[in-house]
Amino acid sequence: MLNFYRGRRVFVTGHTGFKGSWLCTILEMAGAEVTGYALAPASPSLCELIGPGERTNSVYGDLRDLDSLWAAFERAQPEIVFHLAAQPIVRESYRDPVGTYSTNVMGTVHILECVRRSSCVKSFVNITTDKVYENRRWPWGYRETDRLDGFDPYSNSKSCSELVTDSYRDSFLKAQGVAVSTARAGNVIGGGDFAADRIIPDCVCAVQNGEPIQLRNPSSVRPYQHMLDPLSAYLLIAQKQYEDFGLAGSYNVGPDSCDCLTTGQLADLFCKAWGEPARWECVGHSGPHEDAILKLDCAKIRAVLGWQPKWHAERAVAETVAWAKAWLSKQDLMQCMTAQIQAFFNE
Repeated sequence: MLNFYRGRRVFVTGHTGFKGSWLCTILEMAGAEVTGYALAPASPSLCELIGPGERTNSVYGDLRDLDSLWAAFERAQPEIVFHLAAQPIVRESYRDPVGTYSTNVMGTVHILECVRRSSCVKSFVNITTDKVYENRRWPWGYRETDRLDGFDPYSNSKSCSELVTDSYRDSFLKAQGVAVSTARAGNVIGGGDFAADRIIPDCVCAVQNGEPIQLRNPSSVRPYQHMLDPLSAYLLIAQKQYEDFGLAGSYNVGPDSCDCLTTGQLADLFCKAWGEPARWECVGHSGPHEDAILKLDCAKIRAVLGWQPKWHAERAVAETVAWAKAWLSKQDLMQCMTAQIQAFFNE
């Protein structure tokens, strides 16, 4: 799969984020010519720690600024576009719903408008979330045909992003021969995630400070997977629809059912991988509404594209802990990431 990207011109929004930094590293290793467009990296962040690679043209700008985005896009002349830029935190969306909608909805409009204006793009993938679905608290997984209607401002803004993508595809891009897909992934873990209100970063911070890990909702069920699993799916979707326009569509990207874990089970895996003195405690429910159970049915991407996850939750947590320990001991983080990427794609 990675050989396909050698020499390809690829545009990545959100390249300074957690997912974006890993994706650009993979694309660089594959020999792609990468242009990233995003806000300047936060501190601390993975992008700040490893920096943009030699083959990545890093452009700092706001996705809500169409003129700036179009200028970078026109210079890059990409064949393939991955749209990752977003305000991704549920609790932040309650604090700043306007900022969340403007970034996640109008940001999507702007990148799609750049694709519409161009004549170079052949493949576009919008990365959204498993939270786009109307959550009916089913014990089984949601399918791509189920109703989109996220509850909180973050989830709902991503549902809107899906609808915007559908409209641009049907109104403009299909006639232009641009293959368009959305990828709906579950919760991801991996080295370099410093975001607030996410379980693994909270675990690392607690252990670093010698404190017990505090869980608000240890019984909440989520599909957890290592960052490299969904990234491999995004890369596969972009490639396959580039080669066969008929494969474009919406795809759930999630782990095996055995990796749909409670937050408490995930914390147990973290404590096991880290060792003493890692431990967790329940501090009871606090904060705004979050759904108690959420699963994906990923039969479509398995059947249509032949994709399947590689690393189960225990391996995913172990690799994440290995990265965190490398960071805390000031080891070469790029070497750590490269080794994990090579191990993943060679298995």
